[in-house]
Amino acid sequence: MSEISKLEKNLGVKFVNRDLITQSVVHRSYLNEHPEFELDHNERLEFLGDAVLELIVTEHLYRTYPNPEGELTNWRASLVNAIMLAGIAKDLGIEDFLYLSKGESADANSKARMYILANAMEAVIGAIYLDQGYEVSRKFVHDKVISKLPEILEKKLYEDPKSRFQEISQDKVGVTPTYKVLEESGPDHAKHFVIGVFLKKDMIAKGEGTSKQEAQVSAAEEALKIKNWE
Repeated sequence: MSEISKLEKNLGVKFVNRDLITQSVVHRSYLNEHPEFELDHNERLEFLGDAVLELIVTEHLYRTYPNPEGELTNWRASLVNAIMLAGIAKDLGIEDFLYLSKGESADANSKARMYILANAMEAVIGAIYLDQGYEVSRKFVHDKVISKLPEILEKKLYEDPKSRFQEISQDKVGVTPTYKVLEESGPDHAKHFVIGVFLKKDMIAKGEGTSKQEAQVSAAEEALKIKNWE
């Protein structure tokens, strides 16, 4: 069985034009090292797949739930964000088929890899749409992405990590978390923050980011894991 046949089997989709599914897993960095490669990178497919994914998810939410726009927007964001899409891509084994530069290949557990996987997932959806049309794309998105919605609603994963950590902290221990900058470095245009999240005087976790808000969210995410409050 060829590599592309294995990927098709993982996805549950058989392509007419296999160049499309191959291109969906080609990262820009690979072409920098292999300029002779016959296909382009996946960014145009990602652009298309992002729109297809958003339409299918939005249509499902609109038709299924009478909730106000703000709630539906939060639910949609929780389904199509990079963390969710990267996780689905991993579950589908897409990572094993990525065309990456040697540097990117070696950087398996980085934040950059998460975005590469999420983008590849969108590119795969774009490829399915071009090759198979809207109905097959809709079934794929329902099976692989929208199927995550019940868990998201049950665990309130659509709430941002800071809100979740605050709500659970107040419920479980009667304390509102506080955040403190532990380190601040870099020039104004490229700041780096390390922030701690505290319950009273106890630091629960640290987070890093290019803004205070990003670092606080990172700290809250880590705190949820440490406290096993996810």
